[in-house]
Amino acid sequence: MSKIRVGIVNYLNTRPLLYGLQRPPIADSIELIGDYPSRLGEKLINGEIDLGLIPVASIPDLDEYYIVGNHCIATEGEIASVALFSEVPLEQIRTVYLDYQSRTSAALLQYLIREYWGISPEIIQSSNEDYRSLIKGTTAGLVIGDRAFEQRRISNYIYDLGSEWRKITGLPFVFAVWVSKKQLPSSFIKTFDEANALGLTLFNEIAEQVNYEAFDLKKYYKLHLNYQLDAKKMDAIRKFMSIIN
Repeated sequence: MSKIRVGIVNYLNTRPLLYGLQRPPIADSIELIGDYPSRLGEKLINGEIDLGLIPVASIPDLDEYYIVGNHCIATEGEIASVALFSEVPLEQIRTVYLDYQSRTSAALLQYLIREYWGISPEIIQSSNEDYRSLIKGTTAGLVIGDRAFEQRRISNYIYDLGSEWRKITGLPFVFAVWVSKKQLPSSFIKTFDEANALGLTLFNEIAEQVNYEAFDLKKYYKLHLNYQLDAKKMDAIRKFMSIIN
């Protein structure tokens, strides 16, 4: 039988989920394909992968979809790795660059700008990493993933998108979920979900495997991230999708 092509994000935040996927028994039946979040959504739409950890904002682009398993990339409050970075306070920002690697975070940021922050900067979609050098003066930028930890050491003002969403809605925020376009066998989903859960008991061990100084990964995994796709997070997904549709 051909292996199921699984699209993964090679950020630090996915390591606990990937821990079990890289080991038997599930490793024997899947092929892991890495890319950044916005590209994974495109790969699923184009049929380049069968199942992907895709941005929630990519789901409406699918004619048919199935959320697979009970795990996700989410936060109950401050996410730390998804933020608007600036040298000046919100009211002084004149231009905002969106991270080219993001779909969900970019949509959330534009919602916050439009509905809650009371600012009207020029919004520019970046196309490569060069935009980060432009985050200075009255120009701000959305940075996600591991690069956000680097940016935290540079920028004076950090507006955490998970915290802002929580203040507004009282809900957690879900950035990405496992999605397929076709119904997968229940036996596969069970094994896949069990593999996802394996690393969630090993945060310390997984953090210690990475020589990373920009942020405390043990704290990141335990306090900032949440991987359980429960009823409250499904409510958060529905609310967010109603906003962006």
